[in-house]
Amino acid sequence: MNDESPASTESAASTPDGLYREVTDFAEDSPTWAHTLAEYGTEGSLLLLIALLAWACWRAARQHGLREAGGVRGGTSALLALGALAVAYGLSELTKVLVAEERPCRAVPGAAPSLVPCPGSGDWSFPSNHATLALGAATGVLLLWRAMAWLALPVALLTAVSRVFLGVHYPHDVLAGGVLGAGVVALAVRLLPRPWAPLGSRSPIPVVRAEPRDQTSPDS
Repeated sequence: MNDESPASTESAASTPDGLYREVTDFAEDSPTWAHTLAEYGTEGSLLLLIALLAWACWRAARQHGLREAGGVRGGTSALLALGALAVAYGLSELTKVLVAEERPCRAVPGAAPSLVPCPGSGDWSFPSNHATLALGAATGVLLLWRAMAWLALPVALLTAVSRVFLGVHYPHDVLAGGVLGAGVVALAVRLLPRPWAPLGSRSPIPVVRAEPRDQTSPDS
């Protein structure tokens, strides 16, 4: 006889361990092709997003050359987007060391086995590097090349969710990683170029030409 009440079951499902079990149970019951798609897609989609960001940066720098009015801001934003993504990754790694959260595929009892090998001990879970890079890259694409947001944002979200689906992250790991990546890139692209913007849009200093002096002497 099952003594668990609906309220206790709902309460358990709302905990990090419970949410993780819900997702991994669903993943275990999903078709084999979905397992394969998630396993290879989680890496391939990340490469796609980084390539899209690099393309967006190249396009922004090319369209707003540094010699054009406002081009300093356009070129600086492109460079900052790439640099900010690297900074976000570094912050993610630092947070992993500080928090030292064990991977759920080792820490959650009774959960379905992960679909990929569980990362080794010391490869901490919080936050998700994949989510940090995916959402950071998608945010950069959104700000620099909005027309490609329809591709970048869904791919980034699927990349983040796939980390829980594969069983190597808690849901809050990917949520925190996504917020970190998107926040750092958005802050860099939107706020940091402003000090340089007036330099690129400032009108050239007018050149004042001196009037030629009359060399003829006045009549005496």
